[in-house]
Amino acid sequence: MTPIDENPTKLDKLGIWVSSLCALHCLALPVLIPLLPLVGSSFFAQVWFERTILTFSLIVGAVALISGAVRYHGKYYPLILLFTGGAIYWHKDIFGHHYEPFTIALGAALIVAGHWFNMRLCRQCKCCKNTVFSEHLSTELK
Repeated sequence: MTPIDENPTKLDKLGIWVSSLCALHCLALPVLIPLLPLVGSSFFAQVWFERTILTFSLIVGAVALISGAVRYHGKYYPLILLFTGGAIYWHKDIFGHHYEPFTIALGAALIVAGHWFNMRLCRQCKCCKNTVFSEHLSTELK
């Protein structure tokens, strides 16, 4: 049994952390931009860096949510939340720079909500709890 099979929420928790760090990065960046030349880390302000983090977050999220739907609960609506949040986040400046913090917060909240719903669905799946418990019990008895 793989570690993901033992705890299906590990990828969701990782996805929540990555999405939250990405949102924190985007929201804190305007405050930190004046300091970036002093640190020599101007790549943090580049669009490619932000989109790389977001892409990583969406890949982890897709794996976690598809895995949860296929293996455990059979519901795919958390994926809609994930990709809607990712699309909003990707186009964070669509309403202008003044509204960027709001679109970032909305996109990140939708991504986190997708992971949260997936975790709840995985935890509520009674057939999976019985299967995991019975597999664990049978390995202990051997």
